[in-house]
Amino acid sequence: MGLRVLAVDDEPPALDDLVHLLGADPRIGEIQTARDGAAALRKLDRALADGRPIAAVFLDIRMPGLDGTVLGRVLAQFARAPQIVFVTAYEGHAVDAFEIKATDYLLKPVRPERLGLAITRVTEAAEETGWADAADVPAPAEPEPMPVELGGVTRFVTPAEVRYVEAQGDYARLHTSGGSHLVRIPLNSLSERWSGAGFVRVHRSHLVALSAIRELRLDSGRCTIVVGDTELPVARRHVRELRDLLVRRARRSS
Repeated sequence: MGLRVLAVDDEPPALDDLVHLLGADPRIGEIQTARDGAAALRKLDRALADGRPIAAVFLDIRMPGLDGTVLGRVLAQFARAPQIVFVTAYEGHAVDAFEIKATDYLLKPVRPERLGLAITRVTEAAEETGWADAADVPAPAEPEPMPVELGGVTRFVTPAEVRYVEAQGDYARLHTSGGSHLVRIPLNSLSERWSGAGFVRVHRSHLVALSAIRELRLDSGRCTIVVGDTELPVARRHVRELRDLLVRRARRSS
């Protein structure tokens, strides 16, 4: 049995997409939905009364009536507050999310690998705070190793060995500390397959292991990262998200 979560969004297509992505993760169990803040509070109260509390709320911000930031502040006052993950099309509310101590802040359209990282954070927080069913949350399935050919010999490269992946048409080149390997899989497909393995998309041509990033460089509006001895570009739309991920990672390790 996985975590019980609540998805809140006033736009049906966005809510359906979020529910679909959440349901694809084995760590998520029961998914409830609400179309506005008032309905969300009713569902949370009912779940508490039934002894089946919601562990995390995936919450849109701009909604009619009780908007997401106001609802987030209300939830933060609960005796057993659920984890809050904001899911929004707007970057401008990140400060509010930080003040509310939200577990994560996702930008629409939500990418599966980015949602996987958010669920990892929710799961870790649930275990630390002793939420019901936290011990029953299955670990994310370890992605299968990728077979590669080396001089007529097939060996298997695990995600843990890979520092970053480079798109090359319908192929992807896996870069490890010992060299690189070309595999026949599009980068988009590999990004979804490795969504729970700590990889983040930084550019349309690059997928990077978060743990392999040594530096984040900003120079005249251009952003790059250093992975091993290689400097890689970061697309402008990924800069804020990547910076937040690295800051959160640094805080957890300090």
